[in-house]
Amino acid sequence: MAKRKVIKRGTRKSTFVNKRRKGLRARLFPWFKRFGISLAVLVTVLWIGAWFFLSDADTVTADWANNKIVNATAGLGFKVDNILIEGRVHTDPEILKAIINVRRGEPLFAFDPKQAKEGVEKIAWVESAHVERRLPDTLYIKLNERKPLALWQQDKKLKLIDTHGDVIPVSNLDPFYNLVIVLGDEAPKNTAALFNTLIGEPEIFKDVESAGLIADRRWDIIMKNDMRIKLPENDVALAVSRLAKAQREDGILDKDLLGIDLRDPVRMIVRTKPGASQEYGAGYSKASSNTTAKSGNNI
Repeated sequence: MAKRKVIKRGTRKSTFVNKRRKGLRARLFPWFKRFGISLAVLVTVLWIGAWFFLSDADTVTADWANNKIVNATAGLGFKVDNILIEGRVHTDPEILKAIINVRRGEPLFAFDPKQAKEGVEKIAWVESAHVERRLPDTLYIKLNERKPLALWQQDKKLKLIDTHGDVIPVSNLDPFYNLVIVLGDEAPKNTAALFNTLIGEPEIFKDVESAGLIADRRWDIIMKNDMRIKLPENDVALAVSRLAKAQREDGILDKDLLGIDLRDPVRMIVRTKPGASQEYGAGYSKASSNTTAKSGNNI
C-alpha cells in the first residue's frame, strides 16, 4: 500500500512572518513593561506630592526643620542678649515691648525683623522704623518718630499735628500744652511754612500764643498778651523781619496795643486800646513817615 503524503500546514513565507512577529513582541514587551513600571512610579510620586502639599505636610516639615536649625544656632550662642532701641521719645515702651515680643535668651534667628518692623510702624507715634539682627546676640531698632508741631483747634476740640500737618491720634495732650494753637480748616498743612518763618525771629516766636489762617490765604498771629498781628498774604518773612526790628528798637510788642497790621508792604499800622493812643517812633517800615498809630476797639 502506498504511503499517504503528509501535507504540512503553512508555507515558508508564513513561517517567516510568524517568527518575525514573535521577534517583534519579544523586543517590545520589555520596553512596554519598563514604560508601565515608570508610569506607575510617576503617578505614585505625583499623588504623594499632591497629598504632601495639599495637606500642608510641607509646611509642617519645613517648620520642624526650621525650629531644629534655630534652636541649634541658639546653642551656638546666637540668642538675644541685648535689645537696643534708638529714637524713642513719645512711643509707649510697653506697646513697643508687646509688638517686639521677644525675651532675652530666646534664639536670635527666631526673631523676624520684617514682621517686627510692620508692627512697630503701626504705632501712632512712629513714622518709620528700621529693625535688624546684629550678630551674635543683639536686636537693633531705630525709630523715626513723628514730630509734634502744634495743636489744631477744630470744632472746639484740640488735636495734635505733626510737621507734615497730619493728626497724631493721642488722647493725652497735657505734655503739649505749651505748643502754639492753630485755627482754620487748612491750617495744619500750612503751619510748618509759617513756623519756619517765625523761628527765624526767635524774639517774636517765643511769645506767639496762637495763629489763625484767614480765608485760607494769610495768617493772623495772637501774642501771649492778646495782641493780634496781621500778616500779609505774600512776603511774610519780610513782614516778620520788620516786626522783629521794631521790637528790638522800640519794644513794640511790649506796648499797650490791640494789634499791629503788617499787610501794607510800606507801612505798619498799630492799634492802641481806647484812651491809650500815642504816636510810636520810626523804624517800623521802609520810611518813618509811613508809620501810623490808630486807636479803637476793632482790629
